[in-house]
Amino acid sequence: MGGTRSTIGGAGFHHVAVRVGDLERAVAFYADALGMTVSKAWGEGDGRAVMLDAGNGNYLELFAGGTDGPKEGGAILHVALRATDVDAALRRARTAGAEVTMEPRDVDIPTQPRPYPVRIAFCRAPDGTVLEFFQERSG
Repeated sequence: MGGTRSTIGGAGFHHVAVRVGDLERAVAFYADALGMTVSKAWGEGDGRAVMLDAGNGNYLELFAGGTDGPKEGGAILHVALRATDVDAALRRARTAGAEVTMEPRDVDIPTQPRPYPVRIAFCRAPDGTVLEFFQERSG
């Protein structure tokens, strides 16, 4: 795991921001299927936003006023969420309406000086955001 970064301080990511078409449905998906909790909420109408606590100091920030479906050409390719059990996380997401785009698999990412062994799976959340479930394996 990483440590602090001297240039800006801190470690890991704080949040990933995603604009969604149906804020309530998105919050329900991330809370019910993936176990995140609402940390903060603000704004009105299309200016509403919710910060969801994903654990370990990581957050997902959802903004109203977007569109559902795939975000072709968007800046965010996917949001990677740590998971202790990729298979169980994907099952929960599928049950909650996510479209599975890649079933769980073990991958050795070709990093240097040695490969990074992980188990990953991908799905598309009901709001169209591509999610990756990411689990480090011992290798």
